[in-house]
Parts: sequence; structure tokens; C-alpha cells
Amino acid sequence: MTQPPAAFTGVDAQLLLETLPDPVAFMTADGQVTLNRAAQERVHQRSPAGEWQGLFDPGSVGAIQQAVQAALAGEVRQVTVKMQDTVAPGLLTAAPSGSGVLLHLHMARDPLEVALELMDNLGLGLTVQDPDGRLLHMNAAAPAILGLTDEQLSGQSSIDARWRATHPDGTPFTHDTYPSSRALQTGQTVRDVPMRIYHLPSDSWRWLQVTAVPRRAPGMARPKQVTTVVADVTERQALEGQMRVSERRFRSLVEATSQIVWSAQANGELRPPQPQWEAFTGQGPDEYRQSGWLDAVHPDDQPATVAAWQRALHARTLYTTEHRLRRADGTFVPMRASAVPVLDEHGQLAEWIGTHTDLSAVREAEQALRALNTELEARVQARTQELAQVTRFSTLLLTAAGEGIFGLDPGGVTTFANPAAARMLGYSVERMIGYSQHDLVHHHHADGRAYALRDCPIHQTLRDGQTRRVESDVMWHAQGHAVPVAYVVTPTLNDKGEVSGAVVMLQDITERLRAQQQLQGMIANLERSNQDLEQFAYVASHDLQEPLRTVGSYADLLVRRYRGQLDPRADQYLEFMQEAVGRMRSLIQDLLGFARLGRQDRPPVSVALDDTLRAAAQNVLGVLPAGGSPLSWDTPHRVIGQASLLTQLLTNLISNGLKFHRPGEAARVTVRSRREGRMVHVTVQDNGVGIAPEYHARVFEIFQRLHHRESYAGNGMGLAICRKIVEHHGGRIWIDSVPDQGSTFHLTLPADPTHDPDH
Repeated sequence: MTQPPAAFTGVDAQLLLETLPDPVAFMTADGQVTLNRAAQERVHQRSPAGEWQGLFDPGSVGAIQQAVQAALAGEVRQVTVKMQDTVAPGLLTAAPSGSGVLLHLHMARDPLEVALELMDNLGLGLTVQDPDGRLLHMNAAAPAILGLTDEQLSGQSSIDARWRATHPDGTPFTHDTYPSSRALQTGQTVRDVPMRIYHLPSDSWRWLQVTAVPRRAPGMARPKQVTTVVADVTERQALEGQMRVSERRFRSLVEATSQIVWSAQANGELRPPQPQWEAFTGQGPDEYRQSGWLDAVHPDDQPATVAAWQRALHARTLYTTEHRLRRADGTFVPMRASAVPVLDEHGQLAEWIGTHTDLSAVREAEQALRALNTELEARVQARTQELAQVTRFSTLLLTAAGEGIFGLDPGGVTTFANPAAARMLGYSVERMIGYSQHDLVHHHHADGRAYALRDCPIHQTLRDGQTRRVESDVMWHAQGHAVPVAYVVTPTLNDKGEVSGAVVMLQDITERLRAQQQLQGMIANLERSNQDLEQFAYVASHDLQEPLRTVGSYADLLVRRYRGQLDPRADQYLEFMQEAVGRMRSLIQDLLGFARLGRQDRPPVSVALDDTLRAAAQNVLGVLPAGGSPLSWDTPHRVIGQASLLTQLLTNLISNGLKFHRPGEAARVTVRSRREGRMVHVTVQDNGVGIAPEYHARVFEIFQRLHHRESYAGNGMGLAICRKIVEHHGGRIWIDSVPDQGSTFHLTLPADPTHDPDH
């Protein structure tokens, strides 16, 4: 794996993981997992325990584990996984990273956009130049750092006289000394070159740190392109300037300190008067004559002082040494002693002129200067590590991305491409860069017809700056066959809002198309099966009703002719026979209605719930008590559906509430509606016998009865029909109920978007 430049290593990867919008995890070899913020939010939605694998369908876990093992062995592996919370599959990329595995789950976010956003937020400029030095591509931060607009930079030479670029010593950069030129000439990475430029918008000078990385195509001696990373280090230079000011300040302080100036004869003896020496040391002329001055030097420093003085006397050269000198109050002060020989007009040694300089302030200044240097070096190193890590992580992110990504300049020429795009289309990255994207991979439709450039969605975006999503198209493989793809093309804009290029992210949808074909086949088979089932139900009900009508007719004849003429048991048997025939006829009719439900071809229309409730009230009029009305409703909303089915739905629910009332208590049913987003929530509440929680799901199944037929009539199909009607309208139905406390049926129906009585 290619290593990032040394100038871009050491940045805290955890900070970068937290900023990514896609779920990303870092898994160590022993199974420890670190999630970024996007992954944590998504995991906690599916798994309260925070398990990473809770995102995926259990059937995908095996493939994920194999990809992790391959990455631990040094191989980048991509697998398509089924998610728990979405129908669309996800793409998981496992890539080796240090001592573990970097797992990236694509969630329909452009990785290049994320990488460039990170670089822009950290103030890191990126440019791509051809062998002639022309700028092919740049991120948003580069124009701001360089002080020129995208239009001024794009396609122009990277060596612009308006920058007045100079070295730290003030000499101008020539064409051959530019980092990009040196990288192209030598084929080697040129790192951390300091450069001073004139920033036009701010009318000020700025310091840059420039790293140039050449890119050489296989088999070519000369690099094909050079990528330049530019960091604004004006702040760092300001800090260094502050350090130099501090250094001058301390030097001035040293020079301003009082010095002892003294003179000596040619043989080295001090001769009176020496007023400054006397004032500082407290020695009188008789004490410092000849070698008496040595008594003022600290005893431990005397041997070195004498040796240095003797060497200077013998060689008649500069005398310099450091020692501790006793002040008049008895305190020893660090001093630097210096003396120069003075010659007469004949070149003979006449005398020595010397000084003693107090080093106390110098020592303090040096200590403060060392502290400043240490702090500055730490800050510079931290900033350098941040920039290095951003570049390294951006490179890793683009390499690990499963989608193909490439960028275009305003003319449609490819300026960069990631490895996934190259693999998908069968070209090398170097082959794609610098060539017209349309002519290389997008020149014909799937049926072989030429694809006119004016009709290409990618070039339409380059013209009008609109983002486009194409769900089905083809691009052409290097081996000549079409690759089905879906892609998103996003424009890049300069600081004036003008289109400066585009970024295209594409996916190979071969498997998706195959799955869609299989799904269409399954839907066609299901439609055919439903038609066969409906026909079977109709024929079966017709064939069943024919003998049933015969049995019913003869049973009625027997009752009319022989009732009362046989014994009472025979009359009871005839009643049982008539009741069974009636139940069978009702059951067959309900089955036929259930089979036909939802097969109507009438389009949905806007339906007023109030009108539906009035029709339902008429349908249950026969079971309403004579005194008062146990049915009330407050349903001002309109829904989208079929009025006849909605009337049947509410009739069944209201009938249930009236039928299953508690003995000795009058039945009451209340219907209400409220708007919830794009749906209308309808509740049907009764004061009946209620339903135990363990039966809440079972009551919506066909033929499910919770009471004996002797207590409550029915076939156990009413609520099953209700559920089928609600689901046919795209809603759902459920129940809240407690035994002996009544039931509330909840159902949602699509709201009419043109009607909202709440506003």
C-alpha cells in the first residue's frame, strides 16, 4: 500500500472519524470496535446494547466476518450487505489499517465530498497540475489560500507573477525552484517548502508551506501530474517573528546592563584608577594591583581564569572567559570577561582594554527563549501532524470507498479518479486522468446508438450547475462491453458561484438489475396466482352454493310440511339443519368477498370520512336500539381511497362494537379522526367486553373467533376483512383493549393533501 507523505502523518484519526457522515468503525485484531458518531447513532436506533452487527440482517453477518478476516490479512474486501432498517442493500468496505480493520458503510454519501470538506475545514489547499504546470483541479480552500479565484487559477500556470513568491531569505522563486517544477523534474516528492506570497484580496503577505507529490504513469519516465498540498502557515511565521522580537528584546536587555570596563598594562597587571572595578568589587587600588584582582574571582573558577589570561598574554590574542565575580556585598555574579590587545603605532603591545558583563539577565533570557522555542516547536509539530493525517486519511478514504468516483474540469476532462472507478471500467487511474470522460467511457447508449454530448446528463450539469441523479445508464468497459451503472453528478463551484467542474459517483447496478428482473417475474407470478385464486374462489363458492341451495330448499319444505307432526326432537333437528345452511351460505359469501377484496380496478379518489360514517350508520341501523343513538363521530378529514371499501371497513368495526357489548350495559361507539403528517389516524372506541392482550394480533386473522357462536354470531372474518381493506389503502390497523373495559381500534389512511381542516 502506498504510504502518505511524511508531512501528513500523526493527526488524531478519532477526530476525523467523528466528522464523517457515513458510519465508520475501527476494529482491532482482538475484536474491539470504535464507532464514529454517525455509526453510534445508527447502531443505537437498531441495537440498544450498541452492537455494530445490529445494523445488518443476520444473513449478512457471515460475509462481513469473511471481509474482516481478509482485511486483517492485508486485503481490501467489499461486500454487499442487507440492512435491518432499509430495503436497499448497503456496501461495506473492509480495509487494513495499522493493527486493525477500517470498516466503512456506504450510506449514499459522496466520500469525495466528505474528504474535500475535511480538507477545506482544516484550511488545506489541494491542486492538481499537468506536466506543463497548468492547474487542472483544486478544492475550495486552494483559491482562498492563494488569493485568486477559480477562474483565475483553472487552466493557468501554477507560477503566477502576481504572487511575487519569495524564499525566506527574500530571493524570488524562479521557474525551476518552484516545488511543483522540482517534483516534475526529479520525480521525487518535495516536502515542506516555505514560500512567501502576496495575497491580493487581503493586500497582505502570507507564508505557505508547500508539498508537491509527482504522479508517474506506469512505463513513463516523466511524471504525468503533480499534486500540490498548500498550508497557510502565516500564523506559525508570526509566532516565529514573535520569537525573534523576544530574542532582540533580551539582547537589548543584555547590552543595557552595566558593564565593568577596565584596562591592564602590557604584562597584564591592572593599573589604577579602575573606578568601575572598584565600585563593583569593593577592592581598592592596593588590593587589585598585580594579581590581587584574582581574589575577587570565585575560588573554583580561578584556575580556568588564570589559564585563559595567560594564553591571551602569551599569544596577544583576544581574551575571553566566564567566571563568577564577587560583588562588594559578597554575592557572586556570573560574568563574561573579555579583553583585546591594543597596539601602538609600531605594532607593539601597549595595553589591554577589557570588560566584565553581568550574565544574570542573559541566563534568564536564554531560559525564557528556550521555553518559547519549546512551545513553538510543539505547536508547529502538532499542526504539521494534523495536516499530514488529513491527507493520509483522505487518501485512505478514497481508496477504501466502494463507489467509483472521478472528477471533471469544465471541459469534461477527468482530473482525478479513485481505484474503484478504475476497476469498474477496466482502466488504470492514470489512463483515465487527462482524457475526455465522455469519449472514453460514455460514448454510446446500451443499444449501441451514439450518445450525443449535448444529451449527456454529466455535461448538462457542467453547463447549468444542477445536480443530477441517473438511476440507470451504461458506461463502457475497456474491454468493449457495457457496464450498467447508476450515478450522481454534482457540480463544483468557484467563489463566484460559477461551475468549475463536477464530481461523479457511480455504482455498478448489474446485480440490482438482475434482482429487479427476478422481482418482476415474481410479481407477475403473484398476479397470475391471485387471478387463479380469485377464479377458484368464485367457482368453488358457486359449486358449493348449488348443493347448499338444494339442501336448504328441502329443509324448508320439511319444516313447512312436517313441523308439529313429528316428535319434538325431529322439529329441533330441522331447526339445526336450517341454521347450518344459513351459516354455510354466509360463510361462502364472506369467503368470496374476502378473495375479491382489493381486486377492484377503480382509481382512489378523495373521500370525506363524514359521508362514509353516515353510510355506515345506515348499514348498522338495524342493530341500533330504539331509544337514543349509541353511535357518535367527529371525523372532519378527507382521505384518498375507495368509498365502498371504506364504508365496509367502518361498518364492520362499528358492528363489532355494538355486537360485543357488556351484558346489562348499553352499547356506545365513538369514531374520531386526526391528521398525522401525510396520514389520517382514525379511532373506533367501544365500551364492550374487551380483548385480552395475547389475542390482539390474532383477532385480525381469518376464521379467528374468541367467543362461542351461541353467545355472539359471526364467521370470524370481519376483522380480517378490515385489515385487508386498510392495507390495500397503504395504512395499518391495530387494537388497544383490556378485558371488561372496552376496545379501541386504530387505523391510518392516506390523507387528502389538498384538504386540512386543522388549518
